Amino acid sequence: MDAPTGEQLSIRNRDAHAVVTTIGATLRAYEVDGVAYLETFGADEAAPMGSGAVLVPWPNRVAGAVWTHAGERHRLEVTEPARGNASHGLVRREPWTVTAHDADSVSLAVVVEGREGWPFSFRATITYALGDRGLTVTHGLHNLGDHPMPFGVGTHPYPRPGHADPDDCVLRLAATTHLPLDPESMVPTGGPVPITGHDFAAGTPLRDVDLDDAFGGCVPGPDGLVRHSLRGPRGGVELWADPVFGWVQVFTPHAFPGRAGRAVAIEPMTCPPDALNSGIDLLELAPACTWTAAWGLTPLA
Repeated sequence: MDAPTGEQLSIRNRDAHAVVTTIGATLRAYEVDGVAYLETFGADEAAPMGSGAVLVPWPNRVAGAVWTHAGERHRLEVTEPARGNASHGLVRREPWTVTAHDADSVSLAVVVEGREGWPFSFRATITYALGDRGLTVTHGLHNLGDHPMPFGVGTHPYPRPGHADPDDCVLRLAATTHLPLDPESMVPTGGPVPITGHDFAAGTPLRDVDLDDAFGGCVPGPDGLVRHSLRGPRGGVELWADPVFGWVQVFTPHAFPGRAGRAVAIEPMTCPPDALNSGIDLLELAPACTWTAAWGLTPLA
């Protein structure tokens, strides 16, 4: 019987190893020298809690699964029935085609057209590569239609700080704003506001901190990259991203399948929840044009 996540695609570079699946182009595992830097799940299991998902052509949620474009109202499939929202785009449960597979990298693609509530056609691509900077993930989007396409891109990894317990870690974010969300629907109740209560720039200890929050205004460092990190006394991991990933959702569930203790999702996004309605940082891709951007994971000693 095929695995729920499809074919398992393994890549290696010296002591680094990653596994990607063909269903959803999901990042299932990443480790260096036998140490996990990503929460994982079994090859015979469905991806839990959005783990490793690719979020295209929008990340996070569309409120009520309804949005308006060019004066026309569109109703998307409700994929979060408990809240009535359309969640995490159109490709995370799709079979992707492998377009290249080398020892240290793998590329996949999927074509989306004729979808309920989405009047655009596009080709999404993704490449996972292992190298000197760790794991690099490059997203691509090509507009196959005749009209400009609004879009956003995100991903849903659960970075793991090596041997460290997340509760013993400090969380640092490049974000400067917070987007208030309704706790029931998890959609925005207004626009971005300054972060209060936590100093994520200096680092906030995670113990006794519970988050399922969207943060924006991510400021690139001197090298032009946005950087978030989890650091503890026994290890750490950094998630870097191109500046277009100006948003990040942080989710700290106290239970993750197969793991004792909490996990931490650090989800780089180009736009906030419900951007198809608010228009905040929503991108647009002209016909026949291609967009690319990258993020990655780097183990910290």
